[in-house]
Parts: sequence; C-alpha cells; structure tokens
Amino acid sequence: MTLGNEINVVTGAFSYTGQYIARRLLARGKEVRTLTGHPQRAHPLSNQVQAFPLAFDDPRLLREALRGARVLYNTYWIRFPYGQQSYERAVENTRRLFTAAREAGIERIVHVSISNPSLSSPFPYFRGKALLEQDLRQSGLSYAIVRPTVIFGREDILINNIAWLLRHFPLFALFGNGDYQLQPVYVEDMADLAVRVGHQQEDVIVDAAGPDIFSYREMVALIARILERRVWLVPAPPALVLALGQLLSLFVGDVLITRDEIDGLMANLLVSHEAPTGQTHLADWLQAHVTEVGRRYASELARHYR
Repeated sequence: MTLGNEINVVTGAFSYTGQYIARRLLARGKEVRTLTGHPQRAHPLSNQVQAFPLAFDDPRLLREALRGARVLYNTYWIRFPYGQQSYERAVENTRRLFTAAREAGIERIVHVSISNPSLSSPFPYFRGKALLEQDLRQSGLSYAIVRPTVIFGREDILINNIAWLLRHFPLFALFGNGDYQLQPVYVEDMADLAVRVGHQQEDVIVDAAGPDIFSYREMVALIARILERRVWLVPAPPALVLALGQLLSLFVGDVLITRDEIDGLMANLLVSHEAPTGQTHLADWLQAHVTEVGRRYASELARHYR
C-alpha cells in the first residue's frame, strides 16, 4: 500500500460528513482533494484541500480531478428531490462518478450508503442506495460500503431541528405513536469507521451505528429533558404531522420533512442488525453541546441549493 503523500479524494469535504473524513485523512498525512458542488465556498479546510467541481456532465473533468488518487470517499447523495435534482439523477450521477474513478485509476472506493437498503424497497432513497451498492460490487474496483443509520453532530439537521422545535413550541407532534426505532451514530465515529475501512484491502460492507437504540418518542423525550424543556409529546396521524411540517416549512423557507422520510423512519429502517460500531452516546453528546444544539434552525436548502 502506498503511504506518505498518497492522494485521497472526498466528495463533499466542505459539507457535513465529508469534512470529518477529510480531517482524518489530513491527520494521517494524506493529500486530500474534494469534489464539491460549491468549489468556491469558504471553509476552514479550504487552504488544506484542493477543490474540484462535481462535474457529472463532464467525464473528462471528473477523471482529471480523480487521476493520481488511490482512494475515493463518496458521500454524495441528496436528501430529497428538489428542483432539477431527483433520486434517479443522483443515481446516474454516482454511476458516472464510479465510471470516472475506474477510468482514472482509483484503486478503492469507500461509499457511504444507508442502513437497510433494498432493491425492492418502496422508498426511492433506500432503493437508489441499493442500486448503487449493486453497481459498486459489480464494478471490479476494491470497495468498502458504509451504511450509516442516522448521523448526529454539530452540523446535523435532524437532531438539531428536533431540538429547535422543542425550544420554540410547547407541543411536539409524533408520527403515529412514536414506537418505531432508530439508532443514531456520531459523525466522528462514522468518519473513523470510513477511514479505517478505506485503508483495508478486502471488500467489506459494514453498518455505522451508535451504541443506543431508541424509540422515536424516547429520543425526542431525551432531547427535551437535556434541554430542560417541558413539552407535550402528542401522537398524531402521520398525514397531519406532514401537513404541519409543510406549513412550518413555508415559515422557515425550507423542507422540514418529507413523506418518504416519515415512512422510512416508521418502517424501522434506521436501526442496524449488527454490533454497534460507534461508541458515542447521544445523551453524552447532547449534554456537552446543550448550549448550542437547536439554537438555530438548520436549513437543507440553504446548505445545498442556495
């Protein structure tokens, strides 16, 4: 294995999960490039990471950005369709990235997927992830597929915005009775895992999941308790909560929640069936960041589309 000034490429090193992977690679002495939709964005890593555009429509530019690198860490995906972006387009874009990586001589791809993907899933997010896993396994490239459950950290949107709602409203509407489960994983633990499998040789598929499994109700109650907020958790029909979310979305200028996200959560797809790979407890992290989590609304549209 080539060491020293080995080049690694991270998609989205100026975004959420990608920046944590990039920081670990830099700490290991790797040269890091990023493929990003915002190559001119100011970021603390800008002076350490060479930025190239995610030029999905220009295979030559993609190849040139990847040429000479050994490992590609791919975090590219979309949370929901918006404007010209769709899951089908995200799948096609990622396939072009895989093709460019193979043609550029990339030796190994670490691909961030999702827990419990399935080709037969009724949810396009999980089905699209399964399609890409299949493509990567058949690509002939060495690969590591990392399947996170739901990731939390300072730049997180889901946990932060639950906390924001708890800080601002006396009621919190649950999707149904809130007894479906999820298993949050800390972004630092997920990045550690991604870099670790990136330096292995064998093909591997591994879940990235934290040490705690909560029901949705339990997790929301935990956040409220740590924030010292007395909030009434109200079971409600998912369609009603979605309508309330859409109304609030108009107020914050964002997409707060989608039907697919509600259905995927209620289908218990954000839980691993393997031993946990993360060590950080959500409660410990929340306690350490209680003064900041949920203080500001985190906008998906502002982060990725504006």
